[in-house]
Amino acid sequence: MPKRIAVILLFLSVVACHPVGQDVAKYTIYQTSAAGDQLRALEIPQTTAEVHIQLMPEETFQTIQGFGGAFTESTAWVLNQLPPQTRDSVIRAYFSNTGAAYSLCRTHMNSCDFSVQSYAYAPVAGDTALVHFSIQEDQDDLIPLIKRAQQLSEGGFKLVASPWTAPPWMKDNNAWFGGKLKPEYYDTWALFFSKYAKAYEKEGIPIWAFTVENEPLGNGNNWESMHYTPQEMASFVTHHLGPRLARDSIDSKILVYDQNRGEELEEWAEVLLTDQDLLGYIGGTAVHWYTSTFDWFPESLQRTHELAPEKEIIHTEGCIDAEVPHWQDDAWYWKKEATDWGYDWAPEADKPMHPKYVPAYRYARDIIGCLNNWVSGWIDWNMVLDDKGGPNHAENWCIAPVLAKPETGEVYFTPLYYILTHFSKFIQPGAKRIGFQNPDADIMLTAAQNPDGSIVVVLLNMTTSSKTIGLKHKAQDFTTVISPQAIQTIIIP
Repeated sequence: MPKRIAVILLFLSVVACHPVGQDVAKYTIYQTSAAGDQLRALEIPQTTAEVHIQLMPEETFQTIQGFGGAFTESTAWVLNQLPPQTRDSVIRAYFSNTGAAYSLCRTHMNSCDFSVQSYAYAPVAGDTALVHFSIQEDQDDLIPLIKRAQQLSEGGFKLVASPWTAPPWMKDNNAWFGGKLKPEYYDTWALFFSKYAKAYEKEGIPIWAFTVENEPLGNGNNWESMHYTPQEMASFVTHHLGPRLARDSIDSKILVYDQNRGEELEEWAEVLLTDQDLLGYIGGTAVHWYTSTFDWFPESLQRTHELAPEKEIIHTEGCIDAEVPHWQDDAWYWKKEATDWGYDWAPEADKPMHPKYVPAYRYARDIIGCLNNWVSGWIDWNMVLDDKGGPNHAENWCIAPVLAKPETGEVYFTPLYYILTHFSKFIQPGAKRIGFQNPDADIMLTAAQNPDGSIVVVLLNMTTSSKTIGLKHKAQDFTTVISPQAIQTIIIP
């Protein structure tokens, strides 16, 4: 058995021996740190707090839908190259209750950049009735992976499906990259969503939600894409997609936008979330994180919530992009050395939004910032990639929380896996984010109350000094010591 698999199985057994809420007289603490902690269960300290944080469970915000990652063809392809026992241990580490317990995931309709090649479920030009529609392309990789994850997930998970592009024959440029959907194919493209939902349902895989289009503003025509304006997206949903799903008794939610936070999100939200005809068909807004390596744009999230407070905001994609993975090098993920796409390619005026950054912080900080600003679900990008950052037919190399070397069967659980697990394992679907008062600007935190009544607090310390923190809940005080450069999850029964 590869060394890394042995390590992760040891971690799973340790966590399984410390079930949340088993002893109501105790609270539990887990920590991941630059010093090498990997969701390590800590002893409860007997000390006096330097910082006092007040928890306010009576003040509630959004209901949490879940946390997770994406099933991509690349992830499935890499896993299929591994020995069966190793492959299964990775899926178990993501989906079992002794692992990360992922509860909200995403996949792609037709191909995306993280596919082995470009493909569509409706390849026959002019087939407006989609007589030749088939998900056969997914039968060897994506569908078996999703089904195995379903088997290993005790609580189940919701699945969001997103198209990167319609088949080229439906587009004005007749190409995989860029272009727009021709208006005469709006009805056919809406039917495509319906057929996809029914085909996946037949496989035992329900689609919880669709996003209308992955990154409708485009990606520079570097891989599969299709462009909309806000008005075009509203028209497509209101007059075609929404009525089609309703007519075919498909209750999947529709999420609009599905690109970056910031000014663009506000511009789209002002159009989409003030359209009363559209609001009756949609479940919310999907967002990504690529506008900045350090800003989660709370103002744009707050404005999106204000415009339609009854609708979801779901973060559907984020990753350490434009980087070839660093293999078996935990320290790199805690250093300020990573760059993103904008470090080299953003306009000069936007370069300050794309400095070198710490990957571990980017994940922890972004998830906390999103939760504290009405985001109800957070989905990572590829769950598994190879040690080169692919496969990726567009050569758009990225990093995944779990990396693998197919030629040797080795697997590497990066620190990013553990950071995501600090949220996904302990904050349950149906949890309510709760209020808090935090006097220390050096500590980031979020807090939620689970359906079982337990309270989960996630702390992030990006300083080089440890912090002794007191959490006050009702008449009780709970104390923790968080290490330098560390994330902690505290569970209060």
